[in-house]
Amino acid sequence: MAATASSDASAPHTPVLLSAILKAVAPVRGTWLDGTFGAGGYTRGLLDAGAARVIAVDRDPLAFELAADWAAGYGDRLVQQPGNFAQMDSYASGLDGVVLDLGVSSMQLDQAERGFSFLRDGPLDMRMSQEGPSAADIVNSASEELLATILFQYGEERASRRIARAITRARPIAGTLQLAEIIEGCLPRPKPGQSHPATRSFQALRIAVNDEYDALFHGLMAAERALAPGGQLAVVTFHSVEDRMVKRFLTARSGGGGNANRYAPQAEIVPPGFTLASRKATVADAAEVAANPRARSAKLRLATRTDAPAAPVDAKTLNMPTVKEV
Repeated sequence: MAATASSDASAPHTPVLLSAILKAVAPVRGTWLDGTFGAGGYTRGLLDAGAARVIAVDRDPLAFELAADWAAGYGDRLVQQPGNFAQMDSYASGLDGVVLDLGVSSMQLDQAERGFSFLRDGPLDMRMSQEGPSAADIVNSASEELLATILFQYGEERASRRIARAITRARPIAGTLQLAEIIEGCLPRPKPGQSHPATRSFQALRIAVNDEYDALFHGLMAAERALAPGGQLAVVTFHSVEDRMVKRFLTARSGGGGNANRYAPQAEIVPPGFTLASRKATVADAAEVAANPRARSAKLRLATRTDAPAAPVDAKTLNMPTVKEV
């Protein structure tokens, strides 16, 4: 069932590290692709900073519904493209820039009926595209072993087996708060300043439902194919697995992925597809974190496309977590 906009959905949403992106890529010119349109913060920021056109991609149809009241003001400078950023090179080529803000958007968290939040009661949905199997299907149907693997591989949850056992014993589980309470009962009470006990488990289920790591893996290679020489790639991540995947991809495609073993056969030298702005990620300063707590865990990685042909990267290079039967 399609989600409907709630009163929370009209609240302002602040894009994380937008100022850092705009400063790093200034002057903003040409055609950009925003692969995670969401509430439109990056798209509007790019257009207001001087982009000639932004192609806004999102697999959540609600994103475009909520943009209806302001999108028309940009005329044909804003192109709305339903779809998955993993296929961005089929939507555009010769791009001057690509920006990706990974993970769930505030717009989705604010709507209890979407099932992303452990702070609001709603159905266990979590589907960004509103199609296919939901979180409820996984929670209520997956084996205990598979659930534990999902929680550990996708959420880095060390208590994954304990939580999976409690979930299978409590089935059927219908709502987000019921699931959050089960998870809380498996973990120590958090200390002040620590994240909610259900954070990692909800993250893992969301990633499994939406196949987010596979989308990121293919999306990074699609961005390399879609960018013109000199084009900018900006990726904002919110947890360590995503950041490691992005870092490993950019390291491999900037010529930094050579043989660690000097006795191993010399690998074929592939011309680098990117140059790095820095090997270190950019993080939000204290002022941004104070104004927008979501920025606390965010990391930004930037790279510039070279004129070398795009080249594939093996999933093993990215150390991408995989879970069978999800």
